Amino acid sequence: MLLSPPPNPYPTRFLTSLRFQCPNNAKFPGSGFSPARNFAVSTLRLSPPPKFSSYNLSINNDDFNLELGRLLAILPEDMRRRVNEHPELQDLIEVVMDLGRKPLARFPSGDFVLLDHPITLEDIQHATSLVGDFAVDNRAGISRTLHRISAIRNRKGAIIGLTCRVGRAISGSANLVRDLVKDGASLLLIGPPGVGKTTIIRDIARMLANDYKKRVMIVDTSNEIGGDGDIPHVGIGNARRMQVPHTDVQHKVLIEAVENHMPQVIVIDEIGTKLEAMAASTIAQRGIQLVATAHGITIENLVINPALEMLVGGVQSVTLGDEEASRRGVQKTVLERKGPSTFSCGVEIITKTELHVHSNLEATVDAILLGCNPNFEVRKISQGPADEVKPRLLTFELPETRGEGGSSHASETNDGTPCNGSIVSEESNRKDEDALSIFLYGVRTIIIFGPSGLHYFVT
Repeated sequence: MLLSPPPNPYPTRFLTSLRFQCPNNAKFPGSGFSPARNFAVSTLRLSPPPKFSSYNLSINNDDFNLELGRLLAILPEDMRRRVNEHPELQDLIEVVMDLGRKPLARFPSGDFVLLDHPITLEDIQHATSLVGDFAVDNRAGISRTLHRISAIRNRKGAIIGLTCRVGRAISGSANLVRDLVKDGASLLLIGPPGVGKTTIIRDIARMLANDYKKRVMIVDTSNEIGGDGDIPHVGIGNARRMQVPHTDVQHKVLIEAVENHMPQVIVIDEIGTKLEAMAASTIAQRGIQLVATAHGITIENLVINPALEMLVGGVQSVTLGDEEASRRGVQKTVLERKGPSTFSCGVEIITKTELHVHSNLEATVDAILLGCNPNFEVRKISQGPADEVKPRLLTFELPETRGEGGSSHASETNDGTPCNGSIVSEESNRKDEDALSIFLYGVRTIIIFGPSGLHYFVT
């Protein structure tokens, strides 16, 4: 049985202010107050340890070993034995078989050669005979598993190479965005291939269907979310799944899912065309929560992508009048967001343990079009031992001020993200007039989920 988190873990909290202790006689140059050169921040307060930590990502080992065995069964016996003897078997990423070359098994530590002799055409034909039919996207699967077998063909259409990728359902992989999911936000997850987009979106579908009892419909582009076969994988929980017969008609399947099955949430994997982006925008206007993935590194990649710019509101060129251009201090022709964004939040998946969350996607797009750096939250999963996750003591050196009554370093916020928690000094017996309170706006917050609780750091 997969380990499921409780429906209401401790919510994410954010910084509102930071409190420094200063002597009464300190004064700032030019403003009548001069602080000491350095300020030390006292130990940060922690949230109570959550009952279910994002660190405890789990998958039933017996079920996974059974599914992994079904993938390895398509390999020749010598290759299968070499893979099983590898110490990183549980972390296997994929097996690559190319005609005339030595087969490789890819692990986090690197590539491992499985045979001393090259792959033959009989080896590839044996493997393809044990998997499902290859669709037009040259992908196949193994029934009721999440593994993906991708084919490379020659000019005549014959298969001459295979990439056998291991699929895993990891319960808890979406806990870093649980607060956004619970609030009903429409999420757009972007990241490069292999970073874990499908794993997270699968767990979001399970979370919404099982923990929050919503009607979830998955539009499964290539059976990666729900697995191959007519019966979906248990990793999606109670969510339902619609298969896409052909990638060219995915936008029609999206509309069909809304009109025929009355879902509260639509989950889409790999939005890649303008028609699919238009269909997603139409669904969002009907008040349905959307969760989708797209290929890219940052939100800016979507802004400059003509096919997907509609997902973030679209971009249009606007000509300003002389007076308005002079008031803004810009050229007469500028780029602006065309309309509302299809998604309310954007999540950039940096690594399997780090996310950049844009809680106000429209503000992020506006900042990018203005040439500014957008504000975002950094959320991390700490994978070290409990005694390694500790609040840090930070020391800030205040820069010299320039001019009268102001600092040369100013920061602005453009997202209006609410901040409800706070970090304060433990020396509460000091009088208020002895302390300098500095309120943080537009400062990046790092939120780390560790086995001993929830921690906050300032960068």
